[in-house]
Amino acid sequence: MRIAIGSDHAGFALKETLKAWLVGEGHDLTDVGTSSTERVDYPEFGAAAGRLVASGDVDRGVLVCGSGQGVCMAANKVHGVRAGIIRDDQDAEMTRAHNDANVACFGERVTEPEVAIAALRVFLTTPFEGGRHAARVAQLDEIR
Repeated sequence: MRIAIGSDHAGFALKETLKAWLVGEGHDLTDVGTSSTERVDYPEFGAAAGRLVASGDVDRGVLVCGSGQGVCMAANKVHGVRAGIIRDDQDAEMTRAHNDANVACFGERVTEPEVAIAALRVFLTTPFEGGRHAARVAQLDEIR
């Protein structure tokens, strides 16, 4: 799967952990930054990954900041992105199955690496259920 991955400084360590796991699983990654723990602003990285997802250049996005909230807000500003904050397997399953989320957002300060990896695995392997959820996702896509 083609995946864009990014973080701000507060999510850098978890981003690197998830990145290594994704590469080990054979995914094709585009790292939109950041490249260190030096202070940066999260909107740049959330938007960059979101644009790659929305354009179809990648299939999914993975973003990390301190809480997951900031990068999620930034990514969701890009039309066509459906980003959700993932704290555990259940969040990962529901955001994919019911919302057809295409960007997973994690908080380094609130989610242990092992939990994030397990949840990311669920996020990447859970199909969208469609059915009654399809009309709702279509309604999301109409919001401008």
